[in-house]
Amino acid sequence: MKFTHMRKLLPFYPVLFCFTVVRLAAQPLYVPPQLSSPDAWTMVLLPDPQTYGKFARNQPVFELMTAWTAENISKLNIRMVLCTGDLVEQNQMPNPNQINGDQPSKSQWESVARAFERLDGRVPYICGTGNHDFGFKSAENRQTYYDRYFPPDKNFRSQELLRDAGFDGDGNPSLTNATYELTSPHGQKLLFMVLEFAPRDAVLEWARKTVSQEKYKDHFVILLTHSYLNSKSEHIEKEGYPLTDRNYGLAVWQKLVQPSSNIRMVFSGHIGAPDDVLGHIGFRSDKNAAGKKVNQMVFNAQALGGGWHGNGGDGWLRTLEFLPGGKKVKVRTFSPLFAISPSTRHLAWRTEPYDEFEFDID
Repeated sequence: MKFTHMRKLLPFYPVLFCFTVVRLAAQPLYVPPQLSSPDAWTMVLLPDPQTYGKFARNQPVFELMTAWTAENISKLNIRMVLCTGDLVEQNQMPNPNQINGDQPSKSQWESVARAFERLDGRVPYICGTGNHDFGFKSAENRQTYYDRYFPPDKNFRSQELLRDAGFDGDGNPSLTNATYELTSPHGQKLLFMVLEFAPRDAVLEWARKTVSQEKYKDHFVILLTHSYLNSKSEHIEKEGYPLTDRNYGLAVWQKLVQPSSNIRMVFSGHIGAPDDVLGHIGFRSDKNAAGKKVNQMVFNAQALGGGWHGNGGDGWLRTLEFLPGGKKVKVRTFSPLFAISPSTRHLAWRTEPYDEFEFDID
């Protein structure tokens, strides 16, 4: 019976074989991330982790992203990791409602701090603070647990680069506003500056005075803040948070970035739309007061992979490859979550022109 059954199926095997070959040919060949030039270096940009942290089931996804980053430090010559903020969904929420998360704030903070432990002692990283990292649910006030879970000595690789610490809403020193100095493999002096969500006027004044110091006048300053560009690549003008002393994207541009001669890049997160890639990203270039190009990028993913209550963002991150000569940066958008399995790694790259592109530095 078995042999007779196989004989009946034999005529169909060539068709099945051809169908399988066509399916395999239709899938793009997976190539893991690699440098296009052996002398290049990489910065990794991690989007808002909040939706990973608010559900217990999602927390390992963000840890996978930082584990992948750690695994590729040497291969990609990773010298810096930036995270756009909204590290948690709620800064101080003891009783989750089981709809917008099943983890209390303490678990969310512990989860994101644990994920970054993968990088501690191995590569410097800088985490921004978003609206959800302040207040109770979202920026009702300026109180945050950020400094408790990300103290200066958490990662000595970051600590050794720390140069200037600003202050929080109570006037205490805080890494929510800080600078980090790094010399690139190409010998370029870089100054990374991170500013709190919707920075206060005094913080912007501190930032302006800091970057204008004589010792930083020839540095290439990279600014990290949370709310800056929208999905139309416009500077955010206003939002409805109950903070009286605050500056969103347009004001940050007008009061700090445009008047400064050495701020040359700005990175942010914050925006999103359910399962809409274009609702999470944007890019623009403008000239500062010195006539220098300022490249500005917003990158997020938190509502991809099932919307606001989905898997947290499908594991998407960006790599920025700084090429020798210091004039060009290659941007690629990659998911370690999809890449981890041979059955899904053909989905691991987003290759549309808005996700895979180059920009120039003048």
